[in-house]
Amino acid sequence: MASTTEPRTGRSRRPSTNGSGSRPFLPPTPGVAEPFRLTPQLALRIAILGGIAVAVFGVLFFRLWALQVLSGPQYLNAAVNNQLRSYPLEAPRGPIIDRKGRAIVDNRAGTAVELSTADLPQKWPARLNELRRLSRVINVPVAEMVAELKKRGGDPAAPVPVRESIRQAPREYLQERARDFPGVLLTTTYPRHYPYQSLAAQVLGTVGLIAPDQYKILRRKGYRLSDKIGQGGIEARYDAYLRGKDGLTQVRVDALGRPVARPITELNPTPGQAVRLTLDMNLQRAAERGIRAGIAAAHASACVGCWAANGGAIVALDPRNGAILALASNPTYKPSVFASRDPKNLAPLLNPRVAREDNYPGFDRAIAGVYPAGSTFKPVTALAALEERLVSPTEPLPCTGVYHVYDKQGNVIPGGTFKNWDPFVSQQMTLPTALEASCDTYFYELGYRFYKLPAARRHPLQEWAARFGFGHATGIDLPGELPGLLPTPEWRKAAYTRKTDPTQWRVDSLWKPGDSIQLAIGQKDLLVTPLQMARFYALIANGGRLVQPHVAADVEEVSTNQSSGPVLHSFAPPPAPTVKIDPYYLDTVRRGLFEATHGPNGTSTAVFGTFPIPVAGKTGTAEKLASIPGFTGELDQSWWCGYAPTDAPTITVCAMIENGGHGGTAAAPAALKVFEAYFKAHPAQVAVPVKSD
Repeated sequence: MASTTEPRTGRSRRPSTNGSGSRPFLPPTPGVAEPFRLTPQLALRIAILGGIAVAVFGVLFFRLWALQVLSGPQYLNAAVNNQLRSYPLEAPRGPIIDRKGRAIVDNRAGTAVELSTADLPQKWPARLNELRRLSRVINVPVAEMVAELKKRGGDPAAPVPVRESIRQAPREYLQERARDFPGVLLTTTYPRHYPYQSLAAQVLGTVGLIAPDQYKILRRKGYRLSDKIGQGGIEARYDAYLRGKDGLTQVRVDALGRPVARPITELNPTPGQAVRLTLDMNLQRAAERGIRAGIAAAHASACVGCWAANGGAIVALDPRNGAILALASNPTYKPSVFASRDPKNLAPLLNPRVAREDNYPGFDRAIAGVYPAGSTFKPVTALAALEERLVSPTEPLPCTGVYHVYDKQGNVIPGGTFKNWDPFVSQQMTLPTALEASCDTYFYELGYRFYKLPAARRHPLQEWAARFGFGHATGIDLPGELPGLLPTPEWRKAAYTRKTDPTQWRVDSLWKPGDSIQLAIGQKDLLVTPLQMARFYALIANGGRLVQPHVAADVEEVSTNQSSGPVLHSFAPPPAPTVKIDPYYLDTVRRGLFEATHGPNGTSTAVFGTFPIPVAGKTGTAEKLASIPGFTGELDQSWWCGYAPTDAPTITVCAMIENGGHGGTAAAPAALKVFEAYFKAHPAQVAVPVKSD
């Protein structure tokens, strides 16, 4: 074929290869017969992809338009709010007042130091440097602050308190140099103030930061990790009424978290409500002085082991309704030490070794101290024996220096000899006289009569004691009460097993005559609290009603003047159940208790015989294994329990002096101090009992 030539260039034109005379869409590819073409299928795919791209860009465009135009003000407000920091405003706790309206616990405004973990330097060297500088200002060790930060690091939004209250000089120093201490917050706080110092410390309890284990339980109730709650006593039991509701304040900060304006209060705190107690602080003071007087009397006596008298408890309550008038425990402490955070003063309360050396000042012996009751338990045995017809009020029984238990052959059984506290006595006594002289052998006989009852009669002595409130908690509205121990044959069998007593369990698990005999005088395994004993003597005083001991009277609005605020909630005790006791038998025991304080052989006649208000009561000397620094062995716990006036009792008092010897020597003089304060009267003469149990 002849080639054609372009007229202007003279360049040879390559013939078309598609057979149609048109130029191909793509240049030819070597080795490929036909080049790629824009087919209809390819064009459709390109159109679909293009449409998708246009739709995506359209959605993005409209979304940006919505954010900037429609939601612009909303996000502007959010950006502004990011410049605000919110902090809680602590609510003042409600006061605690006594029955006459006197403030036992109130508040004093102060300045607390807190750390905001979000605003502290994040690099450790810088943070450590700041904490060291802060430590020199507020006198809190760096290690303690670091420990608090770690303990409460689970909630970075919650400030971490490191000092309850600081004085004016360090407060002004930190305020002037706020930029040098990022993350350090100065907040208004209301530490508890105790006008009566150590009086009723164990009853009141303290206030402290919520513990991590407490927070796990209380967080669902709206508590924060930085909250303060009641720790023990009334503060814990009635925390819901006392704590109030925190407020809220906001502070505007710059990009570095530094405040740029004054705080703005968004929500004012609501103060807590006032809790009125049944305590009489004048009587409480007398009770605590009474314990100290009883300890001093024990030290001054010549009794064996009385040098070890180092604590005690006194309970005073109204036998008509169970209202606690005084609840004293010694040794004690000042609750204000928790606000000062002085390690030396806190050691007896937080360090187990120091606490033991100081005889556990934080321990409330009135409700949680358990002791054998000794002869103060004899009225329980007397009432039970009378009700079970094991003895009559006028039946004479021998009171001798020694009591023996014989077998069928007339021989004294092993361990069957029991001594009277008075080894020289030898006479016949009726029940009132036996209570007056506190004759052990008389009650040994009653205990043995209980032991010899057939199995069908069960355990009437223990059953009557249980009806009188022993062996279980009284239900007082304070945390930490213990139920004591009322031993029974079933308890002994369960307590002494091959596992717990590998060598002697076969013998120790048996209930033997000595168990009933010693229980009859409040010894061996029996354990009671002073509160349980006071409740029982209140039952004798009021005619057989087992009252409910209680400390709180009501909740009131906080009054701005001396008058009481409106009552918001009353803690009326439940109706006292009546234990059915024959009135004649009850009068028999009452007569014996009166003779014990006024009769010629009364074990506390020397103390109460000339008191102008007639008092009835019983001494007790209870042997207990004591372990104190430098000594371990049997020591006598000194008891006295009773009530007055005898014709219409309005107060029941029970005193116990640890390791104090005879009840008439230490506990009876201690109880007398309470009666003197209550009746505003004094005996014509007080002497050390010549004969005392």
